Amino acid sequence: MAKPAARILIWSTVAILAGALLRMYCIRHYPQLQGDPQLYSEFIRNWMTTGVYGFTQGAGVRPTLIRLPGYPLFLGLCFRLFGMDNLQPVLWVQMLVDLCTCGLLSLLARRMAGQRAALVALWMAALCPFLAEFTAAGLTETLTLFCTVLAFWALQRWLDDPHWRWVMVLAAALAYAILLRPDQGLLAAAILPAMLLGKGRAVRRSLFPVIACAVLAVLPLVPWAVRNYRVFHVIQPLAPRYANDPGEPNPYGFQRWYRTWAVDYASTEEIYWDYDGDPMDFASLPGRAFDSPEQFRETAEVFALYNQTTRHSAAVDARFAVIAQQRVQAHPFRYYIWLPVARVANMLLRPRADWLPGPLRWWRWRESSPLAFGRALFFGAVNLALMALAAMGLWTLRHQRDLCALQVAMLAYGLLRCALLLTVDNSEPRYTVEFVPLWIVLAAIAITAPPAASDSVQG
Repeated sequence: MAKPAARILIWSTVAILAGALLRMYCIRHYPQLQGDPQLYSEFIRNWMTTGVYGFTQGAGVRPTLIRLPGYPLFLGLCFRLFGMDNLQPVLWVQMLVDLCTCGLLSLLARRMAGQRAALVALWMAALCPFLAEFTAAGLTETLTLFCTVLAFWALQRWLDDPHWRWVMVLAAALAYAILLRPDQGLLAAAILPAMLLGKGRAVRRSLFPVIACAVLAVLPLVPWAVRNYRVFHVIQPLAPRYANDPGEPNPYGFQRWYRTWAVDYASTEEIYWDYDGDPMDFASLPGRAFDSPEQFRETAEVFALYNQTTRHSAAVDARFAVIAQQRVQAHPFRYYIWLPVARVANMLLRPRADWLPGPLRWWRWRESSPLAFGRALFFGAVNLALMALAAMGLWTLRHQRDLCALQVAMLAYGLLRCALLLTVDNSEPRYTVEFVPLWIVLAAIAITAPPAASDSVQG
């Protein structure tokens, strides 16, 4: 009979192999390399060949600051190793990174709740479709998830053993997370204060490492901010909210009007992403987009005006702004409270099958194939179960004072991210995928019996 250590090794290896097969399937059948992946590739190719980080424009390159350089730098490393011809090798590297994320999740669960929780967390992460699907997309999510998990793992190591090596690991994770996505500054805002909550440690002794970690985390943004000031003469250490370069017009009127009615992801694809480049289908608007017959007619006229050119214009934007102002004044609670909360709920609860083929309005089962509808129900149920188990896991840990700081950091990160999502225009489930690794750890703790206190701190 195999010894416990050998059994753990065998089951862990099988979990990693199963996770690799799932990710290979996603990469083989559902690669997502259009849109933003092409944009990131264009930026880094121009940077590597001309020294200018920007768009190809005619025979030259126009500099830009609409995307942070973290993911393009990763693409550049892959291009150096595998060539610039295509993005396919990048996905295989992301698969390896994501499997490392699964391993880190297991280590974090082990330090929090023992070996059984570690093995459960590893299997859940390896087979989680919500993590696996992003390895097949040329987007920042896979690397962001890795940095997020690495940061929480390094935080727990620091809380157990306040050594400078964990400060360096934590700073590196936070720094690259911010270079990947500007909203990951929330990760630092949640974790850095938690470094002060370690047991038996005076604040004055912990303050210097925390300050050093914060400085190191933002240090890579300095050359980026200097570059933006020299090129564009603006102070912009992060990417702008609306992804527009200085001097470029932004459709504020359209965006405000969109926020007066939009809730679900279907509207994001059918209206929000189509504006300024593609025709918009007036028939796809839900009834909540109009407060009166007059507003219905006015909106239809603006759509017709826009569809003549399918381009943003000051005239179209001004008319959208007028309608938006009318709707906000008539229903301020709906605009400022109900709709933002509904959008966040939609992002949290929508079945996370972003890259699988299927109808946008999956709940209309008469319009869906049985396979697509069943698949959406399955993913929705898995997502809901994961959230419920995570809440149970957090409740299970409520009496473990040695994990208090880590719990506070996890909860703070979730609340801060939800608060930020209340301000976004469009509902997009991938904005909440950063929660999934933390849900998995907490769910594994809920599933397994609480171990002895001595087991929960084994390294």
